[in-house]
Order: sequence, then structure tokens, then C-alpha cells
Amino acid sequence: MGEIGVTTGQFYYGLRWWEIKSIIRGYNRRHRDQWSVVRWQTYNLMCAFAGSKSLSESGIHGPKDLLPLPWDKDDLDDLPPMSEDEKAQLQADMDAWQSLQQQQTETQQ
Repeated sequence: MGEIGVTTGQFYYGLRWWEIKSIIRGYNRRHRDQWSVVRWQTYNLMCAFAGSKSLSESGIHGPKDLLPLPWDKDDLDDLPPMSEDEKAQLQADMDAWQSLQQQQTETQQ
């Protein structure tokens, strides 16, 4: 859990589902470049071994056809809209979290 910046207890017991979804989405966004490099390398290796004509005949015209990744299709439109109550709760949670972080910073100094 350290890589995404929250403790295990916070992740399992202190976060709501939309907060977890945002954290995971941010974590995945951080690693997009690495996955894109892997996709290009795989495509280039396959072109070298199988030939680009052979790949084209099998329907693979580029790296996105070979290895589609989740962010190739933006799924933000699939999210249900947040109600006003959820927005207010999220804002209150963010304010409380920011206040807690500020208190911890002050006690450490």
C-alpha cells in the first residue's frame, strides 16, 4: 500500500469506494508509460519474427491491436454521476483528511 500513499488500514477501512477507485486510477495512470513501452516492444518483436505483412493479414495493424490497454478507451463516461449528498460527503472527508495531515505535520515539527 505504500506505493499508492495510504496505509492498509486506511485502504480497507477508511476509504469509500469512489476514493479507492480514484486511487487505483491514479496508480494505473502512473504506470501507463511503462505499459506503452512494453506494448511497442512486443509489437516490434513480433514484426521482426513474424513479419509485418503476416501481422497485417491476421488483423494486427499496430501495437493497440496487439495489446489493447484499458486507457485506450476512456471510461469516464461510464461512471455514474455523483449525487449532491455524495459530493458534500466527499468534500467533508477531504477537509477532514487535510486537517488531519496538517495536524500531523505540525506535531512532527
